[in-house]
Amino acid sequence: MKNRLRNLREERGLTQEELAKALEVTRQTIIAIERGKYDPSLRLAFKLARFFGVRIEDIFIYEGDPGEGRS
Repeated sequence: MKNRLRNLREERGLTQEELAKALEVTRQTIIAIERGKYDPSLRLAFKLARFFGVRIEDIFIYEGDPGEGRS
C-alpha cells in the first residue's frame, strides 16, 4: 500500500520524531510506514487521518492485491 504520510508530515514542518510523539508511537513506526514497509493498524490510520485533518484515503492508497478482480 502506498501512502502520502511523508508529504503530509513535511508540508506541516514536522520531524518523524515529532509526529511519533504526537501519535504515541515510535519513530521507527513512522519510518516504516513512510517507506511502505509497514501497514498501520486501523486505529493508527484513523489517528493519522484525524491528526492531519484528512480522510484515511487521502493518506493511504490501496492498490489491490495481485490477481484481485481476475477470474
